[in-house]
Amino acid sequence: QLQLVESGGGLVQPGGSLRLSCAASGFTLDDYAIGWFRQAPGKEREGISCVSAGGDSSYYADSVKGRFAISRDNAKNTVYLQINGLQPEDTAVYYCAPRRRLYRLCTLNPSSYRSWGRGTQVTVSS
Repeated sequence: QLQLVESGGGLVQPGGSLRLSCAASGFTLDDYAIGWFRQAPGKEREGISCVSAGGDSSYYADSVKGRFAISRDNAKNTVYLQINGLQPEDTAVYYCAPRRRLYRLCTLNPSSYRSWGRGTQVTVSS
């Protein structure tokens, strides 16, 4: 139904930065609350940041506060996640997903989201 495409991952050294992109296909991204999540092999999917529909509110997991920043560029129908001060424990596949349109506020609970894409790999290693 709803398709989001993640990009911008890669291999970086500890302390490095990346900007991940979440681009919408076939719908207006600003109409939906958007969450960013990550999952390392053998671990649970973790909510790390989200932004409400319309962009009025954003939230961050304690593990990334002060290092990650979520933003919207409605002209490009894209949500970004700027990730700074990367550490090896940040290594994971990063996903974005829309919440059901009925709920304008976002949540970091992965169970509240649908239409998962393939994600983008972030690897932090020296």
